[in-house]
Amino acid sequence: MDAEDASADVYFSWGVFEHFEEGLGPCIREAFRVLKPGGHLYITVPFDNLRMATKAALSRVGRVSEPDLERRFYQWRLTRAELAAELSREGFEVLQVKPLHKRQGVLRSLHHEFGMSYEWFLTKALSAVIAPVVPGGVFAHMLMATARRPLESDAQDARPIG
Repeated sequence: MDAEDASADVYFSWGVFEHFEEGLGPCIREAFRVLKPGGHLYITVPFDNLRMATKAALSRVGRVSEPDLERRFYQWRLTRAELAAELSREGFEVLQVKPLHKRQGVLRSLHHEFGMSYEWFLTKALSAVIAPVVPGGVFAHMLMATARRPLESDAQDARPIG
């Protein structure tokens, strides 16, 4: 990024970091470098929710493994704990990790698992009715994390004594 060290108060990434095949680490390190001490990072990534984890596990059952299927990398999908660990590992203080976009997740489930078109009125109506009552951990489409680059005094206070 063409920015000086510790030059930004806020760094916002909406659905970008997960598209780097080498992982989120380099992007998170760059955000840390650019943020001033006390600066905030807001990041969203695809959520590896219960629906997606179950779907992935079921797709592997009974499948004959085929070596080196030509697959292209598209994105990482993370759990809440994985996103928090990625941010912490790079020095951020994690303030919050929460699921969001439940309605979009329900809409995608109706489309992918039940073959309902995104454009159908019934699909849109069902997603509007179902989303408010289902847990985010099952259907939320994205995770949003808020993290803070520690103040220099925070880092000094955290140093071992002796």
